[in-house]
Amino acid sequence: MRRVLLWLCLGIAPAAALAAQSFTLDSPTLHDGGNMLLTNVYTECGGRNQSPPLHWHDPPAGTKSYAVTMYDPDANFWHWIAYDIYVGAHGLNPGAGTPHSGNEPGDTEQLRNDFGNAGYSGPCPPPGKPHHYVITVYALDVPELGLAAHFSRKDALAAIEKHTLAKATLTVTWGR
Repeated sequence: MRRVLLWLCLGIAPAAALAAQSFTLDSPTLHDGGNMLLTNVYTECGGRNQSPPLHWHDPPAGTKSYAVTMYDPDANFWHWIAYDIYVGAHGLNPGAGTPHSGNEPGDTEQLRNDFGNAGYSGPCPPPGKPHHYVITVYALDVPELGLAAHFSRKDALAAIEKHTLAKATLTVTWGR
């Protein structure tokens, strides 16, 4: 009986290990719960306005492209919406949020953010309590969302949500 239980446990262990794997997001320069670097802060707040490097791991089966967003829930403010990121990309280089910088993979599309700029615009909250910045990568079930850069944020976010297989987040703070 013990041998049967041992064999059952050993047989289940690899399946449990595979199930434990999940889609994750990290950065060599940012850490979940940490502070945004000045390099990534909006120019008007003394930064260089460079989007951070991002890496994602273990996308789910069926992933055909990615999207990335950065949102400030404290101000209900969108700093970045990028989509149609090639399935072969496993992250974004620093500065990929600058449209047509050569750092973003393939035909990545980037909408205007709430500052009115195309691509990435970093944190620049009013003086006071630091704000939270939620960076999210979405694994999508389509190679392209079929949206043009002039589409509304609402339409783009709805399309991203409709085609999301999994998402992973990294939250950082910044204040002045």
